[in-house]
Amino acid sequence: MIFFAPHFSSSNLFPKVIQFGDHPITPAPVVRNLGVTLDQKLSFNQHVSSICRTCYLELGRIRSVRHLLSENATKTLICAFVLSRLDYCNALLSRCPNNLLNRLQKMLNNAARLIFQCSRNTHVTPILWSLHWLPVKKRIQCKLSVLFFKSFDSSAPDYLSD
Repeated sequence: MIFFAPHFSSSNLFPKVIQFGDHPITPAPVVRNLGVTLDQKLSFNQHVSSICRTCYLELGRIRSVRHLLSENATKTLICAFVLSRLDYCNALLSRCPNNLLNRLQKMLNNAARLIFQCSRNTHVTPILWSLHWLPVKKRIQCKLSVLFFKSFDSSAPDYLSD
């Protein structure tokens, strides 16, 4: 169970240690559940940092073998190892501040440039259009729209309907 008490954590109203049988449980400033890193303020700073760190690591690995790969193979690798991480639980980021979403957008832009082996100065919008990739904000809106549509259309899983 995850319990957030940001308003009480600094006061004496919230206990510093909770006893669960013989086991003391101390509050943690950050928890990870289903691959999503959550803090007390639900700012998603650490979650976005984790996504960026992992994706840039994967982009570096792909970049090291890019000269051996075709454009299609590179696109497939980036979709599998980078975009899948970017899109996982991204609906949670719908109310995030622009500075966090911009970090994810920069990572997406770098992935697109790697596919076509473009320089940093190359304008990325035509590249994204040719790949049929939406910008990060639009990806999040699309995910939410699909979830809402499926929940109203009764094609969603049971936990999303009713």
